[in-house]
Amino acid sequence: MAEVTAALVKQLREMTDSPMMECKKALVEADGDLEKAVDVLRTMGIAKAVKKAGRATNEGTIGAFVSEDGTTGALVELSCETDFVGTNEKFTGFAARLAQVVAENDPADEEALKACDVDGETVDAALTEMIHTIGENMKLGRFSRRSVEAGGLDSYVHLGGKLAVLVEFAFDKPETASNPEYKAFAHDVAMQVAAMDPICAVREDVPADVVEREMAIYKAQAAESGKPEEIQERMAQGRLEKFFKERVLTEQDFFKESGSAVKDIAQKVSKAVGDNIRIVAFDRVAFGQE
Repeated sequence: MAEVTAALVKQLREMTDSPMMECKKALVEADGDLEKAVDVLRTMGIAKAVKKAGRATNEGTIGAFVSEDGTTGALVELSCETDFVGTNEKFTGFAARLAQVVAENDPADEEALKACDVDGETVDAALTEMIHTIGENMKLGRFSRRSVEAGGLDSYVHLGGKLAVLVEFAFDKPETASNPEYKAFAHDVAMQVAAMDPICAVREDVPADVVEREMAIYKAQAAESGKPEEIQERMAQGRLEKFFKERVLTEQDFFKESGSAVKDIAQKVSKAVGDNIRIVAFDRVAFGQE
């Protein structure tokens, strides 16, 4: 009997998009012959998944999950072939369930996620079953996870699952997590991230190369004015401040209260709940966009 190596199993998986253990069994039965192993998989009832594995998956959804205590959350991108399936409750529910799996297991990569348990079977097997049941090719996409010790998380899903946000907050008192004013603010911030597409939560997190590039542009623009260098410097600095106000979450105008920055609303809510609420970071995933 020919040796069934891990590389051979991997190759068959890539060819058929079938579960790893099923590929191994098929290769053993086919004495290491790839073409025969594909036929074995087809006779095992995986033919539908095999047939659809090469189809384009340009539609789909992003599943979101936040634990009941608000300390762990995740986003998962799941793609399919048609918008009809992408909005199907069974499909979107499965994406949300996968987000819970990511939150609870913290897989390192896609292969680790596929090996995680979901309702008594592997994610890989459950995904193959979904392909069988719904009749379209499906693929796992990007996923992100956050967890906090002194703080909370909130999520927001927009455009029927085409855009999802997970925001991380820090605060000092555990009871703040259940405070209605904090919860309303947290959800509003998640909506702000979805609508305004900031690049980071606070200006300290703006990458240095981004700041340098923006400042170089503003200095070059100021130089064209012909004004003295000290005035040019102030002009450039003023434009950089405007950039921070437009692109940094905490410095953006709060969408519900024009003229007030998000950080000002955070201070107002902090005072109301008797705590110090800070926006730490966020994940914003738009379907199909890196």
